[in-house]
Amino acid sequence: MSLPVMLLWRLFVPFAFAYFLSYLFRTVNAVIAPDLVAELGLEPASLGLLTAAYFLAFAAFQLPLGLLLDRFGPRRVEAALLLVAAAGALLFARAESQGGLLLGRALIGLGVSACLMAAFKAFSQWLPTERLPLANGIQMVAGGLGALAATAPVEAALSLTDWRGVFLLLGMLTLAAALMLFFVVPERSGDGPRETLTEQLRGLGGILRGAAFWRIAPWACAGQAAYLSIQGLWAGPWLREVGGYDRDGAALVLLLIAAAMTLGYFFFGALAERLGRRGIAPMRVAAAGMLIFMLAQLLLVVPLPFPALPLWLLFGFSGTACILPYAALSQAFPRQLAGRVNTSLNLLVFSAAFAAQWGIGAIIGLWVGNFGESAAAGGYASAFGAMLASQALAALWYLRPPAGRN
Repeated sequence: MSLPVMLLWRLFVPFAFAYFLSYLFRTVNAVIAPDLVAELGLEPASLGLLTAAYFLAFAAFQLPLGLLLDRFGPRRVEAALLLVAAAGALLFARAESQGGLLLGRALIGLGVSACLMAAFKAFSQWLPTERLPLANGIQMVAGGLGALAATAPVEAALSLTDWRGVFLLLGMLTLAAALMLFFVVPERSGDGPRETLTEQLRGLGGILRGAAFWRIAPWACAGQAAYLSIQGLWAGPWLREVGGYDRDGAALVLLLIAAAMTLGYFFFGALAERLGRRGIAPMRVAAAGMLIFMLAQLLLVVPLPFPALPLWLLFGFSGTACILPYAALSQAFPRQLAGRVNTSLNLLVFSAAFAAQWGIGAIIGLWVGNFGESAAAGGYASAFGAMLASQALAALWYLRPPAGRN
């Protein structure tokens, strides 16, 4: 199926801009964390909880989001939710207490909860199935650019304004993204007759009972939880407290990690599409990339004489393979279930990311509280090691011998 170039622009650009902002919101706390700690006196666990509130609200809305996407379409659903995100950014910018910041952060998470899933749903409506890994990868590149913007550019912006000014600007940009989505994205009716709510729930139940879903989901969740929680927050404090970087140096390394992430999303998407034409399933590509991602984490946890920067670049690049299970699951279920398939996985992924981001802070806090600031390196190693152990168990579940599969 060949689509006009202008139609592709109308399809890709608005969703890409919204996801750019979503990822910027997700990762900006890695740079502004020292300002939040200084102004509010946050402990590591409190900082983790504040940042992870995004993930909790994001995850809580995933199952209703899948029903809404399949019933009302991605254009209207995402445009409406982005208005909530804009309100959350404005509240965050004006908050004077930790409770206000938590509420603002949660509204942001709720408001951007459709930014990726709506795009995936739209792509599944307009594009051939074999094109989905590349299309999804291109969408993820926009997220990588958002992560880039959340590093050194935000640090530079903080010399002109404060973190409140940054969030005020983000709120205005989010409002613009909502308008762009509503007025620019083409509308397309769903595939087949519209389902009743009962039929939608029955389809959701079929997904959640499916052996294919539960074979892939644990590893996807464990990998994404580690990637989102570490890259989105704890990489910055690690670079400052363990790596010995100053604020500008840490922001530069975070920018390089985000650049590696951007390249990784495009690389793994393009690779999965190319190999798919040769009969190699996307999940096989994902498994190879996720094993490399685990190796990068192991080298960061184990005190070996390797420079930190290449390991963090490998972390940023290889962790992007964790997105390929979405395309793999989209191909494993009927097209009309695409919204519910992706949001069901997203519910588990972002619930795990919430627990991981908060849990990492709690583990680091235990070490620092018991042994002083000098124990920060041990706290990070223990916390990151726990993330790695969960991925190893999930990988064994996925890679178990055929005789053990349902």
